[in-house]
Amino acid sequence: MSEKHFSVLRVPLVDGDKDCRQVTRDICAPLQVGPTRLWYISFAAAVTALLIGVTAVTDQIWTGIGTWGLNKTVGWSWDITNFVFWVGIGHAGTLISAILFLFRQHWRTSINRSAEAMTIFAVMCAGVFPVIHMGRPWLAYWVLPYPNPMGPLWVNFRSPLLWDVFAISTYFTISLTFWYVGLLPDLATAAREVAEPWRRRLYSWLSLGWDGSQRTWSHYEKLYLLLAGLATPLVFSVHTIVSFDFATSIVPGWHTTIFPPYFVCGAIFSGFAMVLSLMLIARRVMNFEDYITLRHIDAMCKITLLTSLIVALAYSTELFTAWYSVNPYERFAFLNRIEGPYHWFYLVMMTCNVAVPQALWSKRVRTTPWVVFLISIAINIGMWLERFVIITVSLHRDFLPSSWTMYHPTYIEIATFIGSFGLFFTCFLLFCRLLPMIAISEIKGVLHHARRAPGDES
Repeated sequence: MSEKHFSVLRVPLVDGDKDCRQVTRDICAPLQVGPTRLWYISFAAAVTALLIGVTAVTDQIWTGIGTWGLNKTVGWSWDITNFVFWVGIGHAGTLISAILFLFRQHWRTSINRSAEAMTIFAVMCAGVFPVIHMGRPWLAYWVLPYPNPMGPLWVNFRSPLLWDVFAISTYFTISLTFWYVGLLPDLATAAREVAEPWRRRLYSWLSLGWDGSQRTWSHYEKLYLLLAGLATPLVFSVHTIVSFDFATSIVPGWHTTIFPPYFVCGAIFSGFAMVLSLMLIARRVMNFEDYITLRHIDAMCKITLLTSLIVALAYSTELFTAWYSVNPYERFAFLNRIEGPYHWFYLVMMTCNVAVPQALWSKRVRTTPWVVFLISIAINIGMWLERFVIITVSLHRDFLPSSWTMYHPTYIEIATFIGSFGLFFTCFLLFCRLLPMIAISEIKGVLHHARRAPGDES
């Protein structure tokens, strides 16, 4: 009999011809076995980096932000660069979870859980830097519009810096809620699967009494769809508001209307690169090759390539606008980026963000995991340098040549940045050990995607 499929144009989303029971066993397997030596080494390195960051933050809070390398010309630099970098990293998770869900892109099911977790941890890392920058972080609650006895003393609601507070806090709240709601059916499944009594009780309690009935699933799907609809505009609004921190100023190279879409696409670009970096490691270390397949990698690479082209267009638009405006200050700002003391930052940025991703036009490259991993690392480096070029290089030579100066990060700033990576990877490694990395219920829903019809033989 000739081979028949539900669709000859589709490729299965899950390899290995698995059934529902096999999916449950495979995804819950890391929760039942002890941590490997590699996990212990990685966790020790992450915790060490976190402790370095905690020590640095404690010192700068005790001493003051004079421990940073800031000066009278460069008032923003490493701290805001890292803030924008981490906020951007967190964008891909919500895009994969919410927008691709609304567009019924079923390939997201293998990566959405980990991408959502990455979003939450990245936003936590981002929130550290503005709080430290306040100088008195124990008074951070002053930026919230709470009832207080201070009379007319309120925060400046016209400042984009305050809008950041509301945007980031809303983004974190919705992302955390969306992630937790998606976990509910899997927590109930894990409670039945794991052997340790304490884990059974924990997962059962966290699943909020999930019973798997038709009524429960109906309410769950409505809530999940509602949260996806709420999270979708946040993908665009959060980094748009972050871009307003710069676009509403008079600094040459900053006050441009292209910043909102430019920042949003750049955030998705860097976020997908981080998702690729993490998922390529996870699929190999945790034996998830049948669930995070080459098709998933290929799809993520295509989105990465698209956003790279948009970012390249934004770079070209900036340069053309500076030239066409006949504004000497605007022209100088971009000439300084290209030919100034930090010119190699700009060169590496353009190489990593524009040139290197062009290799993704090749399907062979997109389906070669180790090559994709190297490209994703290069993109993350390039996107950090982009934020540094926009912020520091635009500031270090202002309107008065007499105040021109160079910026050099101190060991405190470098240690704080290392600590943010320590926080991120500590949380992510704990997530890998304690919760299902892949959405079990959603994977089961796409098992028959392009599968052979029952009874057919090749």
